[in-house]
Amino acid sequence: MSKNGVGFVQIPRDLTAIKSRVAFNLSRRQLICFGTAAAIGVPTYLLTRGALGNSTAVIAMIVLMLPLFFLAMYEKDGMPAEKILRNYVRTKIYWRGVRLYKTENLYKYLERGGNIIAEKNKSGAKK
Repeated sequence: MSKNGVGFVQIPRDLTAIKSRVAFNLSRRQLICFGTAAAIGVPTYLLTRGALGNSTAVIAMIVLMLPLFFLAMYEKDGMPAEKILRNYVRTKIYWRGVRLYKTENLYKYLERGGNIIAEKNKSGAKK
């Protein structure tokens, strides 16, 4: 505290790391994911506990709710799980294959003592 009784507040240097909290110290996307998980899991448990038994109904509820909990909580390098999954699908499925890095050696034309543009046009016309 300073002399006049006013305290100082520490402000982090990286302001992008600050996430706005809506309720219960959770972000908006976490609230949406948890709410969706509850909306799917609780009715599943209530509807299946008579037919499957209590233990099996709880396991079914957990299995249905876990992916949404994962989406709500997992974050790597500042990206949530759905962005990581989207990037993975793009690179492994949509843009599959090996991209070749191919350069053209312009010095080979100079070694022959010729005109670079003329030699490139000749080699392009032969192919």
